[in-house]
Amino acid sequence: MPIAELRNLVKTYQMGPAQVHALRGVSLAFEKGEYVAVMGPSGSGKSTLLNILGCLDTPTAGAYLLGGENVARLGDAALSEVRCRSLGFIFQSYNLIQQLSVLENIEVPLFYQGWSARDSRHRAAALGRLVGLGDRLHHRPNELSGGQQQRVAIARAMANDPLVILADEPTGNLDTATGREILAMLDQLSARGKTLIMVTHDPAIAGRAHRVVRMVDGRVVDDLRGSGQ
Repeated sequence: MPIAELRNLVKTYQMGPAQVHALRGVSLAFEKGEYVAVMGPSGSGKSTLLNILGCLDTPTAGAYLLGGENVARLGDAALSEVRCRSLGFIFQSYNLIQQLSVLENIEVPLFYQGWSARDSRHRAAALGRLVGLGDRLHHRPNELSGGQQQRVAIARAMANDPLVILADEPTGNLDTATGREILAMLDQLSARGKTLIMVTHDPAIAGRAHRVVRMVDGRVVDDLRGSGQ
């Protein structure tokens, strides 16, 4: 059974008197351990797709099965629980809490899952060391470089051992050399068996994935499998 599956997904926004068809019958299945890149021009529907995969939005029609559960019609509280339990997020702008330390930012998903303070701190510290920030655990985001902040975001995304990690242009705010370091970390996550779905506009970055999905006007126009890196 796929770890995540979209069945004839439709998303329509009402913009005044006009309807905007962001997704038009998208059907995709993602297997455990896949590394998938989603590409497409502005307005193609890739961000809407990622928002629905991340339970940040709901479809107008169709089904979304995550870990075998149809989450397409869940309410806000239930979707929040699914996000905490089953999903990890890596954003272009990092989305760290500026008032918290590296350690505390990594702990955030565990807090919402009800982990004990001791277990949460132990796991966050281990993940911080895993991403190369063992000597920065008590620093705040404004004391870190962009690459270091994205490493914190990766550690945070791993904290709850999610079914799927979603990455939205994860190197978009980074210089080329730092971006390569972050992509190497994503490669390592993939090698460890994590399921990664990443939105990118860069064909070179997409080429690292096992599979590239291309979207145009709310539809999937290509779904190609390759060797990745």
